[in-house]
Amino acid sequence: MIRQQQQQQQQQQQQQQPGRAVSAAVADPLGPGERRPRVAIIGTRGYPSHYGGFETAVRRLAPALADAGWDVTVYGRPGATTADGADPRIVRRETRGLETRSLSTLTYGFTATADAVRRRPDVVLVMNCANGFWLPLLRWRGVPTLVNVDGIEWERAKWGRLARAVFRAGAVATARWADRIVCDAREIERRWRDEFGVEGVFVPYGADAPDASTAELAEADSALVPGGYVLFVARLVPENTVAEFVAAAELIARRHPVVIVGTSGYGGALDERVADLAARSPNVEHLGHLRDDRRLFALWRNAGVYFHGHSVGGTNPALVQAMTCGAPVVARDTVYNREVLGETGVFVAPEPGEIARAVVGLLDDPTRRADLGAAARRRARRHYAWSDVCAAYESRLRELLG
Repeated sequence: MIRQQQQQQQQQQQQQQPGRAVSAAVADPLGPGERRPRVAIIGTRGYPSHYGGFETAVRRLAPALADAGWDVTVYGRPGATTADGADPRIVRRETRGLETRSLSTLTYGFTATADAVRRRPDVVLVMNCANGFWLPLLRWRGVPTLVNVDGIEWERAKWGRLARAVFRAGAVATARWADRIVCDAREIERRWRDEFGVEGVFVPYGADAPDASTAELAEADSALVPGGYVLFVARLVPENTVAEFVAAAELIARRHPVVIVGTSGYGGALDERVADLAARSPNVEHLGHLRDDRRLFALWRNAGVYFHGHSVGGTNPALVQAMTCGAPVVARDTVYNREVLGETGVFVAPEPGEIARAVVGLLDDPTRRADLGAAARRRARRHYAWSDVCAAYESRLRELLG
């Protein structure tokens, strides 16, 4: 009993100390004299986390790399992860940074990179080109890097002029110092080739096939009628067409329920606007940030329409997951959304009246909804399987081992 208490105290102390492992990997299954290659993943909130696309990818990728024979370390932020569902083989390390909208990526990226420089893994997977500033440190230590450059961050409306300049400079540094870059969309790949002269490797995001438990709505959502509501899932930031959708939701809610999932992560005007609409309209429900994948998948599977407003990303994980769940999609008309959806979605301009007309029109056409949902499901399973995505990352990382 005393020994168990001591072990629990040691685990709690590790969770509280920056740069310390939150969990340790299990014993190496390889034979004597054999060494597993070591990879560190930098640039996310940690493992396991449900915050955004990077975190979703790492939740799938880290165990897959462990299955493929890697020792995997994922860097994260204190308090941003949960031990629930964590693979015990994954080493989780936390470092300190400034938890602000503008400086969090840079500061946590720097402290994680500094720790990785000291530990010197065989290869590092870096998420977000803003961390390109720190790549020379890894190059100096002889550690090769694979960088997922994310979307065109310097075009996101949520950033001010200075932040956009910083992201652009980070992209220039990434182009100079990364050993190889990953682009999650063909259009992102083209932009990096044309603007920075760098050939990227195309690896999209994947989606999980929903199991039988998600066929019916969760008890908390039992008041919703399957096929009769509109779903919006996104971080509440300007480039996700949030303001335009909220205005459209006021019109849609006169006839149909609207469910909004997401927050900005930092509060602000858009969070307040969504909360105000939900308070005023009995037909609008704001669920905030959902960590429960089963509940979210059930909402997608039973939605009459899913509206996807992301405008400057590449292959968006929420979109491919909605497609895999068979949700009929109305999407903002962008080159990225057309690349992912092909002919399986309805595309609209970011204008409240047009969004409302497209959504209500599709809700009133059950035959077309069924056809679009089935076509989207087939397309997602063909092009966006996590098994293929993880295998592509593993292959690129192994190439960098030299």
